[in-house]
Amino acid sequence: MANSALQERAAGAIMGAFIGDALALGPHWYYDLDELRRDYGEWITGYTDPKPGRYHAGLKAGQLSQSGFILALLLRSLVASGRYDEGDFCRRLDEELLPLLDGTPMSGPGGYTSQSIREAWRRRVEQGLPWGQTGGHADTTEAAERTLALAVRYALHPRELARTITANTLLTQSDETVVSMTVAYGAVLGLLVQGHTLDAHLSGQLMQLVKDGTLPFHAVTSDRLQPPRPGSEPSRVGRFASPDALLTPSYMAVAAADPEIRIEPAWKVSLVYGMPCAIYHQLPAAYYLAARFREDFESAVLHAVNGGGQNQARAILTGALVGAQVGLSRIPQRFLDGLETAAVLGRLAADLAANLEAG
Repeated sequence: MANSALQERAAGAIMGAFIGDALALGPHWYYDLDELRRDYGEWITGYTDPKPGRYHAGLKAGQLSQSGFILALLLRSLVASGRYDEGDFCRRLDEELLPLLDGTPMSGPGGYTSQSIREAWRRRVEQGLPWGQTGGHADTTEAAERTLALAVRYALHPRELARTITANTLLTQSDETVVSMTVAYGAVLGLLVQGHTLDAHLSGQLMQLVKDGTLPFHAVTSDRLQPPRPGSEPSRVGRFASPDALLTPSYMAVAAADPEIRIEPAWKVSLVYGMPCAIYHQLPAAYYLAARFREDFESAVLHAVNGGGQNQARAILTGALVGAQVGLSRIPQRFLDGLETAAVLGRLAADLAANLEAG
């Protein structure tokens, strides 16, 4: 049985992600910030209805998007199986998600189907390909948004964390860089669930896991990013080209803590690192907000939402990172009260959290 503090952080990460997803349901994908402010006011503070004719139209405040729907699918699979069972998860996709889609963007649960899921639908349903041959080349965070459940489940087992996140990501996204960045995000979240802090030292802890052969990256340089020692070959312990994705979190944490580097207000992180969907825009912003507001869940997720653009991914990823640092009990109750099916999701999160010490 996992200890209570560990369970707190694990459940906080899962519920933080669901809250982030639902908070951005209404104001999702406004790239015109003036339009966002006209529709939702100067500062969004809670759950909102999507406007007619926009993404997720017809859904209500506090409901989940398709990202939340798929995260819940994986969470239920993990709880039912006690571990990651790819066959069980794929069966759930076949039975509970794919029949609701038609290959177009504005369809399916949540009102919008992302590019990577549409590509998987075409390969699986239209072409009849087996899972494992369904991944496309979308450069988004869609896989990171669901595999964060794997990062929590295997937080104490980083080798298994990396293995399962890699395998699950490849179901929908096959680009090597996207997979490596997704695994890196999961490795960061796993350390936070363990009780580490998103700070200047976290990347060093991740790099030690690379050197131990636990994380599937290879290190070209020697210690402290110095040149390789003469006569030695770079350590190639895994499949990913370099460990640079593991260095990003601490750089963002250093920037957030440096009094001479200020992004004010913090929601403008979306303008600094980019508003689009691509993972290389999203992760730096999420790391920055999660480091700057590591003790303040509300500020972190609301700045993620109010930055516009792909604020839903930003809020999901930030919500998980900060939820892991503050723990479930320090997430404001109003966010739980306003989240539809919070009791069901909370029970799943608690069940997952109770099983962390299992291999």
